[in-house]
Amino acid sequence: MPKFTLLDGGMGRELKRSGAPFCHPYWSAQALMEAPQTVMATHQRFVDAGAEVIITNSYACVPFHLGENLYNQRGSALTRLAGKLAREVADSASYNIKVAGSLPPPMGSYRPDLFDSARAVEIYQMLLDEQAPYVDLWIAETIASLEELRAIIPVVTQSARPCHYAFTLSDNAEKDPQLRSGQSVESAVALACAAGAAGIMFNCSVPEVMHKAIEKTLAYCQDERSNIVVGVYANNFAPIGKTHRANSDDLATRELSPQEYLHYAKQWYALGARFIGGCCGIGPEHIKVLADWKKSNI
Repeated sequence: MPKFTLLDGGMGRELKRSGAPFCHPYWSAQALMEAPQTVMATHQRFVDAGAEVIITNSYACVPFHLGENLYNQRGSALTRLAGKLAREVADSASYNIKVAGSLPPPMGSYRPDLFDSARAVEIYQMLLDEQAPYVDLWIAETIASLEELRAIIPVVTQSARPCHYAFTLSDNAEKDPQLRSGQSVESAVALACAAGAAGIMFNCSVPEVMHKAIEKTLAYCQDERSNIVVGVYANNFAPIGKTHRANSDDLATRELSPQEYLHYAKQWYALGARFIGGCCGIGPEHIKVLADWKKSNI
């Protein structure tokens, strides 16, 4: 059977769960500021669980989380530190670990209506420049609209490293898969493919909406005779609505067990997903179950 690459899980929630400094609005950036050793320890827990790719803890190194003043003072340094910490953990591992540089939503997750394209390009450029010395690949994460995708493409294509575009989907399993903007998955996949994407992923959405998105993506890639890798890393949240307050602490979790998450992962793999991991609320215990399944069956 074809192998897949195992990503890590949700960094922010794992930092919070472990007792690392963590509060809103700084979110996972607070650990970078106050206790960077906890960031390394969290990366290490995912590596010990079997993750083959770890994603840098740069998700909150943007003015939306830090605020304008702190972003201007420390945003670049914190982003660079996030890359450095992940690289150190990867290089000390007993097996080959790749580091993915996170390129997060500059204006907040799940809210395409808040997006400012001109400002976003500046922020994306900083994120790319500061992490570039430390990463093996890029993941433009939690893309909620075509406008966000169009803004990041000219930045990330400056790099010779492969880029994977990860889209967040509307949490409605009854409908055809859509970005949170309401735009179609097919339009996003077409645009990413035209930009030379190494991979198309779907992240930070409920597991139930992923299978249709995988099917749509692979159907398009087959038609285009593409070698693009498809991936999934779902969250452990209840469905998120359009009016959700980005960076709030009111997200309800659903507490999927590792075995329940494995059930979904097996479905994604059977459909053709070859990058599989977890997003918010998916911890090392979930990744370990995926790693054990991979070792014993694939």
